[in-house]
Amino acid sequence: MTEKYQTSQTELQEIKRFKFDNTFKRELDGFFVPWKAEKVSDPNLLEVNNHLAYQLGLDADKLRTKEAVNIFAGNLVPFGAAPLAQVYAGHQFGGFSPQLGDGRALLLGEVIDVDQKRWDIQLKGSGKTPFSRGGDGKAALGPVLREYIIGEAMFVLGIPTTRALAAVTTGDYVQRETALPGAVLTRVAASHIRVGTFQYFAARGEKEKVKQLTDYAIQRHYPQCALEENRYLSFFKCVMNAQAYLVSRWMSVGFIHGVMNTDNMTISGETIDYGPCAFMDAYEPSTVFSSIDTHGRYAYQNQPLIAEWNLTRFAETLVPIVTSETEHSVAMLTEALDEFSTIFENFWLTEMRKKLGLNKPEANDKILIEELLSIMHKAEVDFTMVFRNLSKSLEGNKVPLCSQFNNLTAFDKWFERWQIRLKREGIDEKKQAIHLNLVNPIYIPRNHLVERALKSAVNDGDMTKFSKLLKLLASPYEEVDGMEQFADPAPPGSSPYRTFCGT
Repeated sequence: MTEKYQTSQTELQEIKRFKFDNTFKRELDGFFVPWKAEKVSDPNLLEVNNHLAYQLGLDADKLRTKEAVNIFAGNLVPFGAAPLAQVYAGHQFGGFSPQLGDGRALLLGEVIDVDQKRWDIQLKGSGKTPFSRGGDGKAALGPVLREYIIGEAMFVLGIPTTRALAAVTTGDYVQRETALPGAVLTRVAASHIRVGTFQYFAARGEKEKVKQLTDYAIQRHYPQCALEENRYLSFFKCVMNAQAYLVSRWMSVGFIHGVMNTDNMTISGETIDYGPCAFMDAYEPSTVFSSIDTHGRYAYQNQPLIAEWNLTRFAETLVPIVTSETEHSVAMLTEALDEFSTIFENFWLTEMRKKLGLNKPEANDKILIEELLSIMHKAEVDFTMVFRNLSKSLEGNKVPLCSQFNNLTAFDKWFERWQIRLKREGIDEKKQAIHLNLVNPIYIPRNHLVERALKSAVNDGDMTKFSKLLKLLASPYEEVDGMEQFADPAPPGSSPYRTFCGT
């Protein structure tokens, strides 16, 4: 199960690995509690992300040493790190919790990558903190591997996301419904500042703290806002745009986050916290996978609405600093929020046009897209494979596409309209097919494949299935001979599929 690592005295003494520059700790006193990870008994390496290590300016081979594995497990604090647990609040399923915070994670610090971009390095599953709220602060192996593989799949699909640098087992067990092997994930993010971070201080009436946090977030994520007449209103608009874009990308690949609480919405616009997330097989807008989302609050079709709701909560935190007059601030933020649906729809239309090969926007494109989705819904067809098989139809093989629909009359009428629309693009159909294959993946982290890989790793200590799937998902647009089963929807009897929170 574990990856073997080599060690030498020279490597044990040299930490030219993480170039820390910890602005959050230096500039935001009162926004965290300094803390250390709990020791684990027998850390062993499962995965190191070579690609991400290179981007961070790290030597991936040196991340396989005994010392590095102990760092990833929380047993050692690397030179320059300043471990801390961040505080935040949040609306969870609509109900406000005034204090949440990092209950099972520690921010080690920030590093500058090869492109001079700043990244957080965080340990997830590193033990209790002052914000654990009765939990053990640990992570089980299954959720750690789920976050690793889905985060990487999202990254390759071009969707803003946190990523995994490494995953290690701890040699200890965590108690959930049963005793499960423990693990720690090393997570990398542009930052871990959330809507909930703002809510924590706003709820306490600490206007100056909100202002301090906003100034920091502007400097770190949206420095262009500092040049605007009203930097705080501009900042809100930037975050809103980032979230509208992010959710449009989720919708374009059938991704369902599952727990869009305000403490899971980043200011940077990255996908964060892959708990009960999943990808949709059959196109059903009301799809919910999370076992704790009993009322469908975070269903696939609701994600844009929830993003707007969360942004409204975010806007509320900024009211005291946008202007000195409450009514004026509310009016300005409300006017900005009123643009969300239009901004989201424009992003969504852009993504869906790409999936249909439409590069020159036309007024009736939305109708064409929605007609296809309606037909797909009625036929209960696989979301991913319908769009992937469009290219085959342009190459002269319409069978894989048509075989998915039980009402060919309705689909054929749509198909004719689509072909007429494509001709106005002025692109040869074979070239168009190549383009479609570059934007419509054939491989996604299908739920049954992920579950099979996790089950093998957790129950049998066998990472083979996980590694094979991870490698395949690294090239989601390239069809591989002999891998047809990885493109197929879930087998009959797999529904209803349920996901669970890892805490």
